[in-house]
Amino acid sequence: MGCLHAGHASLIDAATGNDLTVVSLFVNPLQFAPDEDLADYPGDSEADLEVCTLHGADLLFSPSVEEMYPGTGVPEVEVGDLAARYEGASRPTHFGGVATAVSRLFKVVGACRAYFGEKDFQQLAVVRQMVAEHSMPVEVIGCPTVREHDGLALSSRNVYLTAPERGEAPVLYRALQVGAAVVEGGETDPGAVVSLMAEVVGSAATGELDYAAVVDPATFETPTRITGAGVRLLVACRFGRARLIDNMAAVPA
Repeated sequence: MGCLHAGHASLIDAATGNDLTVVSLFVNPLQFAPDEDLADYPGDSEADLEVCTLHGADLLFSPSVEEMYPGTGVPEVEVGDLAARYEGASRPTHFGGVATAVSRLFKVVGACRAYFGEKDFQQLAVVRQMVAEHSMPVEVIGCPTVREHDGLALSSRNVYLTAPERGEAPVLYRALQVGAAVVEGGETDPGAVVSLMAEVVGSAATGELDYAAVVDPATFETPTRITGAGVRLLVACRFGRARLIDNMAAVPA
């Protein structure tokens, strides 16, 4: 999507052990709703190229919208129930647009390994499901979230934060830490964990909670009880112009 930061650079670093490392850079209009920030989405093509070069990318593929979506009709890839929850509920057109663009990129590249950040954990799950359902010759690899010194997950949308909002935004990370700690301590009730995370996020005066959730990391359904297999904790919050998401694994000790 552009506006490359250290999180994106970590994906390039992870990919450079392959024969060829290709970075795709495409601000995909299909994954933006009419009221979202497509026109203002941050980007700096020269800086992005420098990041790719410094981290050892062999090719940068940056197609135009016309090249990605020729003609008048743009069929979307069916993404199913997994994409209808959480981010899918908050942004109904998002995952269909993501899957359509990623599917076309995979068809261009062919057999490959594809690297996605775990910061967008539901997106990673949707891509994995698409690859499996359509028998694509792609190995999807999830890479750890890269964070600022205070725990804030790196995101291109962080540039929208005002100084007061930036000061409070790490509350998302703290909420996840609190949730993970109680799961590790033996809490088995997902509702109790969600309530704790929501309470932590609610302490931020500039934040507006969208959702906090405890889910099965494969299906994104909420389990009846948290078992030894563990869960994924999710949180989404709006700070002014910036809508931020984060997540963390939580496994009982």
